[in-house]
Amino acid sequence: MSAPLLIRQAVLFDAAYAASKRSMSGDARVSVRCRNGRIVEVGARLASSPDERIIDARGATIVPGLHDHHIHLFALAAAERSVRCGPPHVVDRGGLRRVLRACSGSGWIRGVGYDDTVCGEIDACVLDAWEPDRPVRIQHRSGVAWVLNTAAMRALALDDAPDRAGIERDAGGRPTGRLFRLDGWLRTRLVDAEPVRLHDASRQLARFGITGVTDASVTNDVRTAAQFRTLEARGDLLQRVRAMGGGSRVDSAGGLDARFADRDDLLAERKILLDEHDLPPLDELVGSIRAVHATDRGTAFHCVTRAELVLALAALDEAGVSNDRIEHASLVSDDALPLLARLRPTVVTQPGFVYAHGDRYRREVAADEHDQLYRCASLVRAGVPVAFGSDAPYGPTNPWLIMHAAVARSTRVGALLGAAERIAPEAALRAFCSGADDPGGPMRTLRVGDPADLCVLTEPWQTVRDRLDTCRVRATVRGGRVIYEDVTVADLIREAVIFENDEVGESGPCRH
Repeated sequence: MSAPLLIRQAVLFDAAYAASKRSMSGDARVSVRCRNGRIVEVGARLASSPDERIIDARGATIVPGLHDHHIHLFALAAAERSVRCGPPHVVDRGGLRRVLRACSGSGWIRGVGYDDTVCGEIDACVLDAWEPDRPVRIQHRSGVAWVLNTAAMRALALDDAPDRAGIERDAGGRPTGRLFRLDGWLRTRLVDAEPVRLHDASRQLARFGITGVTDASVTNDVRTAAQFRTLEARGDLLQRVRAMGGGSRVDSAGGLDARFADRDDLLAERKILLDEHDLPPLDELVGSIRAVHATDRGTAFHCVTRAELVLALAALDEAGVSNDRIEHASLVSDDALPLLARLRPTVVTQPGFVYAHGDRYRREVAADEHDQLYRCASLVRAGVPVAFGSDAPYGPTNPWLIMHAAVARSTRVGALLGAAERIAPEAALRAFCSGADDPGGPMRTLRVGDPADLCVLTEPWQTVRDRLDTCRVRATVRGGRVIYEDVTVADLIREAVIFENDEVGESGPCRH
């Protein structure tokens, strides 16, 4: 059980403010008391008790704890100890060769973030020229594919899996080193790999004010759910977790695979991957949706192309929508908007890609489709529930940078991409502050009786809203427990309080 907490001199950002958009400059400061995981008192002048931890907000704003509605926790943790193999860290063939050769040690080299703009499609032959002895595996920035060198293929015994779908082979039947959608299978082969720990990744999320996440990994199952619980009990995982689960594809009867059929309250929607090059028949997809709905759960469709979205919407139109989600909605054509507006599945999108990859989109995507990339404003106007996720590690992790991208629609170099899809800062914040089980729904409130999941900013909202990408968090509170506090800001505040008290004589005569 967390210790009692009192946050003083704060301004609450709640759903009422988000709706009215009134100026907060004149709003009264309040104190917020948290006990037993909930907000128990909100008032202008609350006296502190000896057992309470005190945070002085000094006029800064408290918002509901942020929830990342689409993230991959274990992949994020693994990426933090991997070699960066794509922009902006690596931009050409020479740079990729240098970072691989610079890796010390003798075991596996794990690379992430490779982009074809670095040196085109790579395979085992390319990697062998740079590192022939140590096993190397490099993940494509999309997360869809891995590329292995020959040493890695030997270590994984690819020759023992001649019929494994997803292992690319040349005309002679030899593996090329490229693997597609085989993350789960890879994990079974990497038995000697160091276990991935969430300690550092979870604390990084807490620094951004994130108190909850939805893990969207298709490999999640009851074993993953148990792992999340163990990590939380051990203190390695600080956030509340909601997870998708289930198989990546449907079967001919529309049935569920064994992993999803096992019930676990932590597992929510069934994740369904749609790959444009291998789309399932419509009737199979409809059968799968109905089977999922029969378990009182919804589906979550991975849709990054126009064709994938059209198929998902057609299947939902026939099967009916019941707590279903569209993940990414990377490209939403004008023709798809009316059907989205009628069906109203939740769209969980990632405007952070506008910043991270927008300059490449401007080169590679037709100009008349720029407004169709990671739409926000048009979906909101159409009445479609919209929530934000990072898709980390494949997209930027910082939710404040993602909010900025949704508001400014600016790329890494400052170019404008899809100006018509810009939304207000309050709408961007709301997309990270809806409930875990109601993404895109109403903004969570900060009222007595609500869970004490809070994010204390370092400044008032009217200052933060104009430069979201530089926002700093003063403290993050999950269930009344402080899981992050900016000690630099805390020290400055303590020094200021001591100075102010000395000036007015509360700590004895001034001796300056």
